[in-house]
Amino acid sequence: MITTIATTPFEGQKPGTSGLRKKVRVFQQPNYAENFIQSVFDVAERPAGSTLVIGGDGRFHNRTVIARAIRMAAANGYARVLVGQGGILSTPAASHVIRKYGASGGLILSASHNPGGPDEDFGIKYNIANGGPAPEAVTEAIYARTQVIDRWLMVEGGDDVDFDTIGTSQVGDMVVEVIDSVADYADLMEELFDFPAIRAAAGQGLSIAFDAMHAVTGPYALEILERRLGFPAGTVHNGTPLEDFGGHHPDPNLVHAKVLHDLMMSPDAPALGAASDGDGDRNLIIGKGIFITPSDSLAMLAANAHLAPAYSGGLKGIARSMPTSAAADRVAEALGIPLWETPTGWKFFGTLLDAGMATICGEESAGTGSDHVREKDGLWAVLLWLNILAVTGKPVAELACEHWARFGRNYYARFDYEGVESAAAEAVMTGLTARLPSLPGTTVGALTVTMADSFSYTDPVDGTTSRNQGLRIGFNGGTRIVLRLSGTGTQGATIRLYLERHEPANGKLDGDTLVMLEDLIAAAQELAQIAALTGRTAPDVVT
Repeated sequence: MITTIATTPFEGQKPGTSGLRKKVRVFQQPNYAENFIQSVFDVAERPAGSTLVIGGDGRFHNRTVIARAIRMAAANGYARVLVGQGGILSTPAASHVIRKYGASGGLILSASHNPGGPDEDFGIKYNIANGGPAPEAVTEAIYARTQVIDRWLMVEGGDDVDFDTIGTSQVGDMVVEVIDSVADYADLMEELFDFPAIRAAAGQGLSIAFDAMHAVTGPYALEILERRLGFPAGTVHNGTPLEDFGGHHPDPNLVHAKVLHDLMMSPDAPALGAASDGDGDRNLIIGKGIFITPSDSLAMLAANAHLAPAYSGGLKGIARSMPTSAAADRVAEALGIPLWETPTGWKFFGTLLDAGMATICGEESAGTGSDHVREKDGLWAVLLWLNILAVTGKPVAELACEHWARFGRNYYARFDYEGVESAAAEAVMTGLTARLPSLPGTTVGALTVTMADSFSYTDPVDGTTSRNQGLRIGFNGGTRIVLRLSGTGTQGATIRLYLERHEPANGKLDGDTLVMLEDLIAAAQELAQIAALTGRTAPDVVT
């Protein structure tokens, strides 16, 4: 029986770059999650008899919302729902399932790299039929609907779905299929990469330590790395998904993956250290004795992608978010392929991938992926690195040095100021925005400003324009800073300051990153006035 439940709108249900994210306590309010899900169903375009994919990263509150979303989908006319066993689906795996089974879309329940637990974070994101995040036109329509919603629908009665057991059941007139969360994705990876070469290299001593951070990639990494590729048991660390990620922050950076970093800087380090985040779409890459920045990883993967079967025919193009370093630009130029610079948010890559204008995409926030799905994919990046190591027989450090000797090195860092009072964060942005027109030609220390603007992007496929996507200040010699507010947090604001300096191939390629960026750091502080306006004298995280 379909029941209609009266409701009233909640303020602030506007999706960010990766869906709606709030504290669990906010989502636990009566009607809160239901209002947002119903708004998605009211807006989402879909033909009759559509399939919906539902899954998440295993964090606290996932199971409750999945159970409710199934009953709501049945009341809203879906013919079939595919649910990952245990409610588990990594974000890239969900994208693949949407595409493989011809679903009209999917609900991904995750707050990505943010912490989990009763007092922590939760999120809901809607992906469309191409497997990618809903574009701005759709998220704006969802937000508009949340502002006027007055009812939501669900099917009542009958047994609850047992989504811990693979099989088929019925909710109202809708079929619910609980599927193996891992198999489809693992099969796809085996098609893309040279598994026999990696298996052979593993048998000859190639080693990896993978930290799943008690998040969603644990089951995927265990199946692929230890079972299919033959790396020894124990290769995957923290491989069991937990609702609170073991009390840790599932963000694969040098702060929250310190144990892995320390291992990789030790004499006992394996050839490759890697990690992924809460929902499996980000990655951390560390070679023995060397950290590879996400921007460098994108460039190095693009330069060597032809060593993997799926990319042996070459790349159609490379796309990167604007704050990501220009290291990939030089690879694209050398390969004679286009380089696309987009706003932050994987949804901006979707049209390029669908149009066949790009093959590999990446963001400085540790997201890398290709046209195999429409999401960034942490484990995919790790497997491409393993494929390259297996085929070349070279360690990560040697590959990195060879890359810099050919293309030069982009010294790059990101400073995160987290949980800043929103008014103070806005003061930083508005203050610098007001100064942009007068900055070109001025000097800050030894640096001369050559350009300053607020980044705007017109999609080359659909013609849509996205404005105010971050502040850019360029200096002589290919040096720049970028400043933007993050849309992935759940409270306050995060100011992200990006710093980049290009050193040519005949320059100093073995410098300490923060030392090489000293003059740029000083210039950024003088221009943005972060300390004066926020009281923050140092960033919370440096990547």
